Amino acid sequence: RIRADNLPSFHFTDIFQGLQQPRADGEETGDFVLRRRDQFMSYQLAVSVDDAAQQITHVIRGSDLITSTPQQLLILAALEQRAPQYGHIPLVVDVAGRKLSKQNGAAALDTHHPGRNLHAALRCLNQNPPLQLATASAPVVLSWAIAHWQRQLVPKYLTVTQLHL
Repeated sequence: RIRADNLPSFHFTDIFQGLQQPRADGEETGDFVLRRRDQFMSYQLAVSVDDAAQQITHVIRGSDLITSTPQQLLILAALEQRAPQYGHIPLVVDVAGRKLSKQNGAAALDTHHPGRNLHAALRCLNQNPPLQLATASAPVVLSWAIAHWQRQLVPKYLTVTQLHL
């Protein structure tokens, strides 16, 4: 375990979600497991060491992982490693608020229309792609996204409701 109970409170600034302050009750920064009972290293330790070894500068991932960021920051600080910048984008959820996943029975993406899937993802991220791009090829949609990306438009909440294709 890593002892984290005597550490001063801290905060980090998420690229998309802004200032994040771990809860004062220590739930996110209390002592946590580094080596599991089965002798495998914890995910938190493995991903932190891996990011440091690869000199990762940015980690962009779903908002469901935002609460694990404080643990990763504590591990990196203990190892005297530079922390990457973290950005957490909203999860797409169904109307009942469940994360779209195989585990929750969500339908698979239609792999025959990758451009349409990218268009829908850009809409979920408030990037406002032109409607005519909904039928464009994936390279065309990506080219538009790269040229028009606006970080400040990404929703500042942890979930967005599923958009129908």
